[in-house]
Amino acid sequence: MQTCIFSGALAVERTEPTLPLGSRTLLEYFEPHWYAAYTCANHEKGVTQQLERRSVECFLPLYESVRRWKDRRVRLRLPLFPGYVFVRLALRDRLKVLEIPSVVRLVGFDGHPVALPEGDLETIRTRLAGVCRMEPHPYLQRGRRVRVLSGPLEGMAGIVVRKKNRTRFVISLELIMRSVAVEIDEFMLGFAN
Repeated sequence: MQTCIFSGALAVERTEPTLPLGSRTLLEYFEPHWYAAYTCANHEKGVTQQLERRSVECFLPLYESVRRWKDRRVRLRLPLFPGYVFVRLALRDRLKVLEIPSVVRLVGFDGHPVALPEGDLETIRTRLAGVCRMEPHPYLQRGRRVRVLSGPLEGMAGIVVRKKNRTRFVISLELIMRSVAVEIDEFMLGFAN
């Protein structure tokens, strides 16, 4: 945006910086938030290493899976959200992420990155990490909505499903359309309003 300032008989032209981010404010542009970086398949761990080298705060939640091969069993640590690495940065620094060859884009709408809701990622980083055994789950939008009444997940809302006589609490991240399941005792749950 260009504006003209008149100072006596002299007109001075000043160019104001425009943001390539549509209607975002300067505060959103300079303030760090969590974003989901979409990566090439099976490149999540490599992208995380590159981000750490570039001093970008990142988070790659992993879960343990035992796979049976022909002659042995192998314990693997796999990404909880395949294809995604979470980064915390101000949008002005997004090139540090986008320059990594295996990063496709920051998740958003109409080409503009959208920050994850603050509570979603913090829940996975703090409340679920180390407390519960998490596994990927098919994305759910419908089902019996419940709220956890007690324990380390107290207050969280999600969907309850039953699998092989076990109760699973499913938490979904809407922005990336992925879900995580945690085994939980049914007496800890109440219907959500």
